[in-house]
Parts: sequence; C-alpha cells; structure tokens
Amino acid sequence: MAHKAGFVNIIGNPNVGKSTFMNAMMGEKLSIITSKAQTTRHRILGILNGDDFQMVLSDTPGIIKPAYELQQSMMQFVKSAFEDADVLVYMVEVGEKELKDEQFFKKITNTKIPVLLLLNKIDTTDQEFLDAHIDLWQEKVPNAQIYAISALENFGVEEVVQKIISLLPESPPFYPKDQLTDKPERFFVNEAIREKILINYKKEIPYSVEVDTEEFIEDDKIIKIRSVIMVERDTQKGIIIGHKGSMLKKVGSQAREDLEQFFGKKIHLELYVKVNKNWRSNQNQLRRFGYNQ
Repeated sequence: MAHKAGFVNIIGNPNVGKSTFMNAMMGEKLSIITSKAQTTRHRILGILNGDDFQMVLSDTPGIIKPAYELQQSMMQFVKSAFEDADVLVYMVEVGEKELKDEQFFKKITNTKIPVLLLLNKIDTTDQEFLDAHIDLWQEKVPNAQIYAISALENFGVEEVVQKIISLLPESPPFYPKDQLTDKPERFFVNEAIREKILINYKKEIPYSVEVDTEEFIEDDKIIKIRSVIMVERDTQKGIIIGHKGSMLKKVGSQAREDLEQFFGKKIHLELYVKVNKNWRSNQNQLRRFGYNQ
C-alpha cells in the first residue's frame, strides 16, 4: 500500500480546544492545556505515525489582534500555517459565531487547501442548539466539511483522524517514524513549567513570564534540570516566588510530576526567578526564545 504523509495545521480563536484536540490525536500531552486564553505561543509540531501514513500536526496560537511584539510574532506562526498545510483544521466551539480577525476568516473561506471545520465542546450543549450551529457554520464556510466533536471526551476524534488520512497526499515520511515531535526536550520542560504558572497565578503574571531551561542532564535513572523563570519586573519576581518560596515550590513540584510522566524517569528540577525587563517587546530576546523565525 502507498505511504501517505502531509502537514495538518490547526487554527482557531484562543481557548477553543486546539491543544486538547491535538493531544487527543497524539495520545501525548505535547501542548499546554489550561482554561486561560492564549496559552500556546509557538507552533508545536506533533507527529502521528501509522504503518502507511505520517501526519505532521501543527498546533498554532489562538488568533488575536496583536497588542505587543510577542503577540505579533505569535501571529506570524498562524500566518505560516496557511503556507505549508495539506489539510487545514479550523476549530470553533459551540456557541461561537465569528473569528477574531476578519482577514484570517477570508483566508479560510478562499483557500484551495481542504478545510475541516471542527465544532468542539459539543458535550456542553443539546442537539437542537448543535444543529443550528452546524447550519450556521456551513453557511459561513461553505468550502469546509463539518465535524461535531468533544476533544476533551475524545468523542468524534477518530473519525476526524480517518478523514485527514484520506486527504493526505502520497509521500514518504518527513520524519523518522519513531519521532513524536520536532521540539527538543528542553522545550517541553519550559512548557510544563509555564503551564503550572498559568494555572497558579492570576492576571498579567502568566503572560509576562518566559521559561529558559539552562541545564538538562540525563542518565539511565534520572534527569537533572535547571530552569530559569524570567519576569519583566521586580514585583512579579516576588509574586512568582511567594511567601518563603511557597509558590515557586508548588509550581516546581507540579511541573516535576508532569515531566516524570512525560519522560518516564525520575526528575530533579531546580527553579530560579530572574528579572528580564520588557522581554516581550525586545526583538533580540524574542529571537532567543524562538518567537521570531
């Protein structure tokens, strides 16, 4: 049987479940999932392999109107999703009626790439409401095939996977068949820590934070990791550390649990906090953290 391979790019508004969907397809926690909007900052590639196919999945940041340099570069990742896709997955949630950026919406409706529109979170609604929304989106995006799913409950995901496989072009694999992602280990360490910061802190704090893993030393039994949490202001440093280091300890222990599961090994994790003034508006810093390609 001929081998199929291609790039599948997932786009949509913030917080519609793109990362949950990608993780459900992969069976691995590659993307940050929290209830806060705008948690994915990079394009994260997950590689789904079968005997006769390879699907290179790309989870992109939610579509927003950029307010500062970091958000500008996040939107570049979304724009590039149109350039290399063999299949475009456009995710909306039940009850949602528009995309936050009209320009992107035009791109979706005018593209020649096959579009699958996934109506997510159907576990939160009834059939009548769902049917009305399917009709609404069919009218808005006539070039799309619509699938009603619940990524969280893993409902309808397998049907979408089979449909995507049918749309992939014939091609040899782009990556080794045992590879899960194009990202290095340190990237997932940073994301695990950032996820716990998103969960444990409020307001602007999570969005002012970047994590940089300075040391990743692995042997047979244990991985020793040293990571720095960067903030923009001294006051944020105090908030991250918490009273007598309590908050930093909490973040560290939660991240360590996730990382032990992800890597299947014991983890020794050291966390530090540094002030890196206005890093979100500094082109050099953004390049260093992989935002500006």
